[in-house]
Amino acid sequence: MTIKTTDLCDEYGDAARVLAPLFADLGGRSEMTGPAVTVKCFEDNSRIKELSLEPGEGRILVVDGGGSDRCALLGDVIALDLVKNGWASALVYGYVRDKAVLRDLPIAIKALGASPRKSVKRDEGQVGVPVTFAGQTIVPGDRLHGDDDGVIILNI
Repeated sequence: MTIKTTDLCDEYGDAARVLAPLFADLGGRSEMTGPAVTVKCFEDNSRIKELSLEPGEGRILVVDGGGSDRCALLGDVIALDLVKNGWASALVYGYVRDKAVLRDLPIAIKALGASPRKSVKRDEGQVGVPVTFAGQTIVPGDRLHGDDDGVIILNI
């Protein structure tokens, strides 16, 4: 049973850092909990693809795509890799595609929305760096919790 973000906020107050409510639920689940693996990239999903092929071990892929709506950073192929390799979920400050497939997968995927255009691959991006979006800074290893009510960071 997942602990609700509302209950965590009630119990821990300001220790629960709440991300601005920008994200849509685009995967087959809305609940997420786990440590963050961060990626900073802009319109290039090379690092995301690489990470999706590694063992996820219940972690959350946190992508700072700069909020760009010009292309999708994650689609059905990467999402299927995330599921196969044991990732808990993905939080994307950017856009995804293949919504019809994503909503049938057993993984939480939260993003700003959907866009049909694929990203480029220039072999750019940084893994394991602090990322800042939705009013919060997320560092690798931060413990994220998300559900229908939103996403919080709670390191207790």
